[in-house]
Amino acid sequence: MTPRVLLVTGAGSGIGAATAEVAAQRGWQVVVCGRRRAQLEAVASRTGAAVRVLDVTEPGAVEELVASVVSAFGRLDSVVANAGVMAVGSVVDTDPADWDAVLRTNLTSVYLLARAALPHLVAARGTFVGVSSIAALRSSTRAAAYSVSKAGLISLVQSVARDFGPDGVRANVVCPGWVRTEMADGEMAGFGEPFGLGVAQAYAAATELVPQRRAADPMEVARAVEWLAGAESSYVNGAVLVVDGGTILVDGGTVPFDFELTPRTP
Repeated sequence: MTPRVLLVTGAGSGIGAATAEVAAQRGWQVVVCGRRRAQLEAVASRTGAAVRVLDVTEPGAVEELVASVVSAFGRLDSVVANAGVMAVGSVVDTDPADWDAVLRTNLTSVYLLARAALPHLVAARGTFVGVSSIAALRSSTRAAAYSVSKAGLISLVQSVARDFGPDGVRANVVCPGWVRTEMADGEMAGFGEPFGLGVAQAYAAATELVPQRRAADPMEVARAVEWLAGAESSYVNGAVLVVDGGTILVDGGTVPFDFELTPRTP
């Protein structure tokens, strides 16, 4: 039988790379794409994935990407929209250029992917999975552009579920909490430095209120992504699957009953 074909964006590291590994183990033909060839080639060497190097914020490049995948493999069964960037700042101190870059990468690229891929996903009765964040569901400190882009991603993917469900397409979202990825490592380094904390110590501090008391491994999120992409989730459509160790269960008003809180100032 012809293997199902899964396209993963932002696949050079973190959740995207882990998704490629899980999918390859489960029999998918994987195509990994991103901007950094060396990282993608490393993923391909572990998974047998095909590599496409491009910027997913460019409309023409995305159209060519999808066309090249279908030309090479004859089909496209699933897309995982995972490319993402972070800009720190409130609405007031986020530079307009940073705002535009985050929205283009985290939201517009998902629209471009869906627009190019949907005719093929309809033909395959396939799936579309967007990787959002719990920042889309709860307000994060100084993450205005990121939170808005990830909330928009949820609405966009659910519109795909609503509009194309009758054609056999399922579209769902995964919302991770803290995951030990390259991007999160950078955030932890920036957070911990003023307090003399290393990355591991910063993760421990950032997840102190998480019921599971740790960040996720990328593979833990990737398994959820691949489940939504595959046939085992056949009646799941328009869902928002939170993979956060219980983070959003925490009620800020009752935290002082369990913890003595001291404001953190560098």
